[in-house]
Amino acid sequence: MISDQQSRSDRSQAVTRTAIVGAIINLLLSVLKVLAGLAGHSQALVADGIHSLSDLLSDLLVLVAGHHAEQGPDPEHPYGHARYETVATLALSFLLLAVAIGIGWDATDRLFHPGELFTPGIVALAATLVSIGAKEWLYWWTLGYAKRVRSDLLRANAWHHRTDAISSVVVLVGIGGTMAGLPYLDAIAAVIVAIMIAKIAWDLGWEATTELVDTGLTSERIEEVNETIRSVGGVRDIHMLRTRRSGGQVSADVHVLVDPDVSVSEGHMISVLVEQRLKREIDEMTDVTVHIDPEDDEQAPRCPRLPMRAEALARLASLWSSIPAANERQRITLHYLRSRVDVDVYFPLTACQRDGADPQRLHSELAAALREDSAFRELRIYFGL
Repeated sequence: MISDQQSRSDRSQAVTRTAIVGAIINLLLSVLKVLAGLAGHSQALVADGIHSLSDLLSDLLVLVAGHHAEQGPDPEHPYGHARYETVATLALSFLLLAVAIGIGWDATDRLFHPGELFTPGIVALAATLVSIGAKEWLYWWTLGYAKRVRSDLLRANAWHHRTDAISSVVVLVGIGGTMAGLPYLDAIAAVIVAIMIAKIAWDLGWEATTELVDTGLTSERIEEVNETIRSVGGVRDIHMLRTRRSGGQVSADVHVLVDPDVSVSEGHMISVLVEQRLKREIDEMTDVTVHIDPEDDEQAPRCPRLPMRAEALARLASLWSSIPAANERQRITLHYLRSRVDVDVYFPLTACQRDGADPQRLHSELAAALREDSAFRELRIYFGL
C-alpha cells in the first residue's frame, strides 16, 4: 500500500514538474517562432510555431490528467485512475492529428499557388536553431522522468517534444534551401512536418486505443510472466493467465495448479509468493490476482451438483450410522476432485490400539457404505494423536 502510494506520488510530481517546465518553454518558443516566421517570411516556421502552441496545450492536458491519475482507488474507481493517462494520451493524439492536417492543408495550397510562397530571412533561420536545441533538451529531460516513473503519458509528451525538434530540423532545411534559391522548399518542408506529426499521432493513438480495449502483453512478455510464476515452489502448472495494461502499469490474474492435498493456508502462501515474485521481477506489474486450483478447472468437468460440506457430512453420517466404530471419528476432510468427492477420515490413535480393533476392516466397511452414494469416490482413514 505504501509502495503504491509512493509510486503515485512520484508520478504526480514528475507529471507536474515536466508539464510546467514544458509549458513555459513551449509558450516562449511558440511566440518566438510565429513572430520570427512572420518577420522572416517563413511559412514552415509559422507552422512550426503553431506546432509548439499545440505542445503548450498538450502540457496543460498532461497536467490535468496527471492530477486525476495520481488518485488511488475509490468506490467508483476500484482499480484506480491510471487510465486517465490513457484517455489523455488518446486526446493528445487527436490534437496532433488536427495540427498535422491544418499545417499540411495550408502548405499544399501554397504549393499550387506559387505567388503565395514566402522567401525566409536570417531571423527565421536563427529562431529555428534555437527551437531545435530547446526542444531536443526538453525531449530527453521529459523522457528521463517517463522512464523513472513508468508513465506512458509522459513518454507520449516527450515524443511530442521530439516531433517539434525534428520538425524544426526539417524547417531549417526548408528555410536554408529557400534562401539558397529553391522557393518551393519552405512549403515542402511544412508538408513534411505535417506528415511527421500525423505519424506520431497515429502511433500514440493506436497504443492508447489498444490499452483502452484491454489488449494484453505481447507474447514475449507473457512468456516472461509464465516463467516467473512457474519458478515459485509449489506451483505445478498455470492456466487462464490474463494481463492488461493501464497507464503504464500491468495487472494480471492467473489460475495456479497446486498439489490437491496441500492445506488452505499453504495454498494461500503459494499465491502470496506468486504475487510478490511477479511484482518484483516484472517492472510494470502492480496488481496480481491468483486463483489456487487443485486441478485444471479449464479442462476438468464442472461439478455444481456435488454436496457442500454440511450436506456431505449429513450423508456420511447416514451412510455410516450402522458402523459403531465410525462414531469415533474426530475430523473429516473433503476433496472435490474430478467431479466427485474424496473423503479423509481421522480417528484417535486409541481406536486402532484396543483389543479386537482392525483398521483394515474398518476401512473396508466405511468404503463399502460410501459406494452407495455416487457423489463420493475414494476414502482414506488416519489414526493419530
